[in-house]
Amino acid sequence: MKFNVIKSYAKINLSLGVTGRLNSKYHKIESLVSFLKLHDEVKIKKINKKKHKIQFFGKFSKGINKENTVSKLLKILDEKNLLNNEKYFIKIKKNIPQKSGLGGGSMNASALIRFFIYKKILNFSKKNLIKLSKKIGQDVQFGLDNKIKILHSNGNLESTAKKIGLFVIIVKPNFGCSTQLIYKGIKKYSQKKLKMKTKEYLSFVNILKLENDLEKVVFKNYPKLKIVKLFMQSLPNIRFARLTGSGSAMLGYFSSKNEAINAAKLFKKKYKNYWCITSKTI
Repeated sequence: MKFNVIKSYAKINLSLGVTGRLNSKYHKIESLVSFLKLHDEVKIKKINKKKHKIQFFGKFSKGINKENTVSKLLKILDEKNLLNNEKYFIKIKKNIPQKSGLGGGSMNASALIRFFIYKKILNFSKKNLIKLSKKIGQDVQFGLDNKIKILHSNGNLESTAKKIGLFVIIVKPNFGCSTQLIYKGIKKYSQKKLKMKTKEYLSFVNILKLENDLEKVVFKNYPKLKIVKLFMQSLPNIRFARLTGSGSAMLGYFSSKNEAINAAKLFKKKYKNYWCITSKTI
């Protein structure tokens, strides 16, 4: 049997506000979320075995735990016998760096959920899909479709089919950020800012007014990232630079592909040991 191939796109937070505490484990978040053409490649096929087989390979596959978002998803589905006792071989080429804030692992689980729905293996309501997603990880719900969306502080998701069309350089230092450490460091909560409809934020003018609340804490714990952002902001034609998630990936946003390519060349000259590529929002 041939493998089915799915693209698992990188997630970016164009803004991220921490507006309060949800419970002892999580904070209340509001975020403008989009996706990049950068993606992991997920291959899946049925196998005649007693257990699922999961294999990670590629540039960023090193150090992935045996218990990961994919194994968690399969375990939940097996426990409820939602896969009809079928077993799958899943191979994932990791092109998205770990501990970057680009949601690679979460989006892998999202891509598989989308596949099972497309193949009519799963038949869930939207409410139950989000419930399933949150059992795996808070970010998994974003990738159930690749639309730009706003996560509101009350947990509601609002999306738009409109495109944003931004060109980016993605910079990942040779270290990751601890999400737990960053959220522990939050002392002040911000006011809710995302009050307009999602489509009204799809312009540089409005995105520029937004920010990532986590940057202050990240820069305190990882001062090198502040220096990286300052350098990125000095690159020609850059519109703005912003951390995604809790980092450590920093993105620079541009109006054209050539502007992004030229900026990436300049960045690589300065930071030879940092991973840096260009991409575009989808």
